[in-house]
Amino acid sequence: MSSDDFERQLYAWLAEIPAGRVVTYGQLARLVGRPNGARWVGRQLGRLPAGSRLPWHRVLNASGRSSLPLDAAGSNRQLRRLQREGVLVLHGRVSLARFRWDPFGNGPAV
Repeated sequence: MSSDDFERQLYAWLAEIPAGRVVTYGQLARLVGRPNGARWVGRQLGRLPAGSRLPWHRVLNASGRSSLPLDAAGSNRQLRRLQREGVLVLHGRVSLARFRWDPFGNGPAV
């Protein structure tokens, strides 16, 4: 598969993540077919154009935390967006056991 194909797959999977659910970078990489590609996913999401409608904010690190720094007001826009969707954020962390999206609906996510 070419790098363009991987990117198209990434954006297709990203678009499928429902509001109120999250995935990890590694999970998204595995769905795309790049099992060791968590950092690649992060780089691709960092290149999304401003104003993109893709739900980049639903992708967290393996600990259920945002990889974005705090803003000048001491908050994190990614976590604020998740909270607006009904995702519970406690001490800067999202419970992956509770909010992780399982695209196949058969138990623990990939």
